[in-house]
This record gives sequence, C-alpha cells and structure tokens, in this order.
Amino acid sequence: MKSTGRAYRNLILFSAPAFVVYAGFLVIPLIASVVLSFFRSGEGVSTFAGLDNYVYLFTNGSTSERFWNALINNFEFFGVHLLVELPIGLLMAALLTSSTLRRSRGVYRTLLFIPATLSVVIVGFVWRLIINPLWGIVQFPLLGDENTALPTIALMSVWEYVGIPMIFLYTALIAIPDDILEAAKLDGSNAWSTFWRVKFPLIAPQFGLIAILTYIWTFNGFDIIYALNGSAPGPDYSTDILGTLFYRTFFGSSGQVANPDLGATVASVVFFLILIVTALYFFVVQRRLKNYEL
Repeated sequence: MKSTGRAYRNLILFSAPAFVVYAGFLVIPLIASVVLSFFRSGEGVSTFAGLDNYVYLFTNGSTSERFWNALINNFEFFGVHLLVELPIGLLMAALLTSSTLRRSRGVYRTLLFIPATLSVVIVGFVWRLIINPLWGIVQFPLLGDENTALPTIALMSVWEYVGIPMIFLYTALIAIPDDILEAAKLDGSNAWSTFWRVKFPLIAPQFGLIAILTYIWTFNGFDIIYALNGSAPGPDYSTDILGTLFYRTFFGSSGQVANPDLGATVASVVFFLILIVTALYFFVVQRRLKNYEL
C-alpha cells in the first residue's frame, strides 16, 4: 500500500508542472474567453449580456455577413485539405512501403516530411514568389482573384503539411502483420488487390483520425493566410476564415475597431464548432472504425 501511495505521489509530482502550464496557457484562457462572450463592455463598465453577442454576431448586418463568409471559407479551406491532402498522403505512404523504394525509403521519407518542419512565413513567402505573375511560373494573379485565392492558399498549406498524414498512414501500413500479407499472397492476391482488399480496410481508422485532426487544425487556422494577406484577407474577404476574423475583431485591424467581447464570441463559436464535431466523431464514427482495427 505504501508503494502504491508513493507511486501516486510521484505521478502527481511529475505531472504537476505540465498540468500547470497546460491550464495556464490553454484551459484558463479558454474559460475566460467563453465567459467574456456573455458580457458587453461600455464606458468602462462590463454588464452581463447573455446570448446578445451571439445573436448580434449571427444576425447583425455587415458583422453577420463577415462571420458567415468566414465560416463558409473555413469549410472550403478544410474541404480542400481533406480532398487533396488525404489521397496524396495515402499515395506517398503506399509508395514508401512498396518494394520499389525499399533501399532509399528513409531518404524519401525525410524529404517528403521536410516541408512540415518549415516556418509558415517562409512557405508563404516562397510560394508568393513562385506564383507571382511578373516573374513566377504562373501568369495569372491567383491570389488576386476571388475564385482562386482561397484554393491557392489551401493548396500551399497542403504542400506544407501533407507529410503529416503520410507519416500516420505509413506507420499504420508498416504495422500490418506480415502473416496477413503472406496469407493474401498464398490466396493469389496481387499487390494492387492486397492493398485495397487487405491493407486499406486495416488502416481505415487512421483516415478518421486524420480527418478530425485536419478539421481541428483548419478551424484553428490563421498563420498562412495572415502571412500572405494580413488580417483583412482579400480580395474582398475571399480568403477570410474564422481565425483571421477573430484576430481582426478582438485586436482591431484594417480600420476595424477592437471589440474584445465580440472577438471572444467568435473564439467561443470556433471552440463549440470544434467540440461538437470532435465529440460526434469519437462517440459515433470512432466506435465503428474500431471494428476494423487489428
């Protein structure tokens, strides 16, 4: 009993610093932001406003227009990542586990993952030079057109972070027992059939995990759009997402007066969007995907 109590004390002692940092930089600011969204400040006095800030954000003229535009753009940003990043990551993971790249697998794995380690500012600057209509490889102003600006930035982000789903799927593929693959070969299955009928169902849970992580990351997105277009993403807010909307609302930028209460409301909406979708994933989707795990 004494050894068990000592083990618990040691566990608390060693985990306490991490818990303090986590609570101080994440939990407490998150709670404070949600609480702030229910208040309204004026003339140095803060009064309880209930859901008034949320109603104002969802229904008031230009404010609601900017919010719904940013929300739609955020879903588009997520959709481009999911539909482009996931298949490319799967293809690269499949190539890395194939016999074709067996000797140089480590080199290619490192090269493909390097973009994920780069600074977002550097990635944005380099890609802006590459697609510049004056001296780049593209003669059309991709960032200057409302129809192409957001997909272009999303594809830049895909290029940078495609190594992450690749690593997830790569580790899942190499974790498949050799006995299963040998049995498939004995049954006369070729490489193509083995991948889609044996390997693919076994790594299916990873797709759900990658999808939810991509959703969380894109709805917290801010950096690459801010690095390319600033806090008032153009043209005509066509690249504005919830992260840039929050920054512009909370801190004030590009001619917009700072409104911390409304900014906290935007942040709280982002939090609830992520919380609801993540909860649905773990309680509905993840339970079914576990049936395919090894």
